[in-house]
Amino acid sequence: QVQLVESGGGLVQAGGSLILSCAASGRTFSPYYMGWFRQAPGKERKFVARISWSTGSTYYVNRVKGRFTISRDNAKNTVYLQMNSLKPEDTAVYYCAVKSTVVADYGDWGQGTQVTVSS
Repeated sequence: QVQLVESGGGLVQAGGSLILSCAASGRTFSPYYMGWFRQAPGKERKFVARISWSTGSTYYVNRVKGRFTISRDNAKNTVYLQMNSLKPEDTAVYYCAVKSTVVADYGDWGQGTQVTVSS
């Protein structure tokens, strides 16, 4: 099993930036994708972005495209989410997760990190 630990959340004003990190430890780490998700208060957890661990190809939901950047450091088993031009609607708990194969669901969820964007 893989353990994921998110960090980097906090309180920021609208228009500001944050960098989230997700460090993986445990068994040999070689996922198919790493993903970032978020859950706003009273709402379901939603997909935000993902990155291929082998190729580095990325995908974003439209809401964050052009503002967020997902990246990874294979040597450190860490994935990042650079968030720029933050909006109050980006306020949520952000989670990272592992997709171990192309057909697997995302799993091995971290504990999450709170991001709060004030207007």
